[in-house]
Amino acid sequence: MRYVKQFAIIILISFVGELLKEFLPFLVPASIYGLILMLIALTTGLIKLEQVKDASTFLLDAMPVMFLPATVGLMEDWDVLKSIMIPAAIACIFGTIIVMVMSGRVTQWIIRMLNKRRGKNE
Repeated sequence: MRYVKQFAIIILISFVGELLKEFLPFLVPASIYGLILMLIALTTGLIKLEQVKDASTFLLDAMPVMFLPATVGLMEDWDVLKSIMIPAAIACIFGTIIVMVMSGRVTQWIIRMLNKRRGKNE
């Protein structure tokens, strides 16, 4: 019964995200609205982590299986993909490097800001 309640909470948040997508004039995917709503609910304490932890862990564990159909679809279109393989690989490599650098910089900035708030100047 615990899992049913936890999945119900996650599905309800996702549904509200779908409603926001329909009624707001922005080009934001419903899943992003749902993630923002879940973040707000968790940080404000409206939803406690324990209320969704088990179901969310299950969903995260099952996530790799969701990529299999897309991977099979890519393999079926290999003839189309091999003509753009080198530009796609270059874009992936540079994109990964940019994301890694920016993630590190943002993390360092957040750590510095938290240390300043706590009174630990570096």
